[in-house]
Amino acid sequence: SVPRLDSKLQTPAGPLARSTIVWSSSVQSPKGKKGMAQVVARSRRDTETQDEMEEGGDVTKGGEDTFAKEPLLDDAAKKAVQPKTTEVAPQVGAKHLAFCFVGLQASYLTWGYVQEKVMTRVYTTGKFPSATFCVFSNRVLAVLIAMLMTLYTHGGKLSLPAPYYAFAPCALSNSLSSFGQYQALRYVSFPLQTISKSTKVIPVMLMGKLLNKKTYPLVDYFEALAISIGVSIFSLANSGSSSTTDDDPDGAAAAAFLGLCMLALYVVSDSFTSQWQSKLYQAHPSVDQFQMMFAVNSWAITMTLFALVTSGELVTTLKFLALNPVAGIDNLTIAITSATGQLFIFYTIKTFGPVVFTIIMTTRQVFSIAMSCIIFHHSIPLPATLGAAAVFGAIFHRIKRQAKKSRSTKPPDTNASANDDKVALVVDGNNKPNGATNGQNGASQGGSANNA
Repeated sequence: SVPRLDSKLQTPAGPLARSTIVWSSSVQSPKGKKGMAQVVARSRRDTETQDEMEEGGDVTKGGEDTFAKEPLLDDAAKKAVQPKTTEVAPQVGAKHLAFCFVGLQASYLTWGYVQEKVMTRVYTTGKFPSATFCVFSNRVLAVLIAMLMTLYTHGGKLSLPAPYYAFAPCALSNSLSSFGQYQALRYVSFPLQTISKSTKVIPVMLMGKLLNKKTYPLVDYFEALAISIGVSIFSLANSGSSSTTDDDPDGAAAAAFLGLCMLALYVVSDSFTSQWQSKLYQAHPSVDQFQMMFAVNSWAITMTLFALVTSGELVTTLKFLALNPVAGIDNLTIAITSATGQLFIFYTIKTFGPVVFTIIMTTRQVFSIAMSCIIFHHSIPLPATLGAAAVFGAIFHRIKRQAKKSRSTKPPDTNASANDDKVALVVDGNNKPNGATNGQNGASQGGSANNA
């Protein structure tokens, strides 16, 4: 009999060794001379074929392949070797753009109206007592949506690719900017608050240079100057349109000063938020917008809840809501419209890019001011109108410049990358996407989606 050879056995090179190794693995101990003759014959035939193959000769004899024919492939293997067909992405058109436009306008026009109502109107037992509670309730719904989206996009895992503490600085600045935005309405009108947000162009550029070592062309500085001059004209001409009812000149001056401080807190904090988030995206590229949204909002909930408890505002606000259920509905409306607005921001930037998003949100800014003037009876003098025109003129000039730059650098692409999505978390609904990736124009007007 021919013994089976161990596959690890080292044998000398040569035809006999090759044939013995090859066929001993497939023949199970044939008995007798006849069995041995069959093995030897098959071994010689295999040896001749292998020699021809090593010499580059033809391995076919009489039109038949000496080796086994091509093995049959199962269905999975056949699919693997078949050429892949490129799937054509669905075309986006006017219906998708109208969907984004209506969704963003409805969300943030409602959000702005209810925000002004909560902070300026008198309910049954008085004015709403806490701007911090508005920030807190806003973040609760946002973190729930962010958690669900993170679980959905990451296969049920709620993990962060960056250290959790890294999100704390921008969460603190985000909470402070939101507080400043709400509290400012105690002292200044909604149109002035809205138009003043455009001055973020200067601090955002300063924060970009400080935190991310960014450089900006000279035209950015001219646009920033034009926006600042326009806001100053609007503010001075509209200085009498304060939400305070105090007729005392000293009280009005104090209210105007407090309003200015709150707007400054909003502008500076929001500028830091956007640049810190951009820095996080650069340091941890695997962080996506939903993880950012979850981490920042969860930190914000902790911070605002701590402030509510230590200041005693939590108990005061809960008692107020019990006596004024309409105020609770208004706070819920703010939270819902803020959350839906963020989702529309994600979809719009992913589908159409930051330039289209910027145009939509800038027109929303105009609509918000007009609606506030009609509903809450704000008067805007002619000089203030000219100042607002200067601001929006500079903003639309920036949009046009960025659109031209985008067309010259690359063709439009409806399939956004992961970094395109990230830009959504560093946007301000009143202004522009901040410069994470595609939002270079946002380098001047960035902010947080929560502070739309």
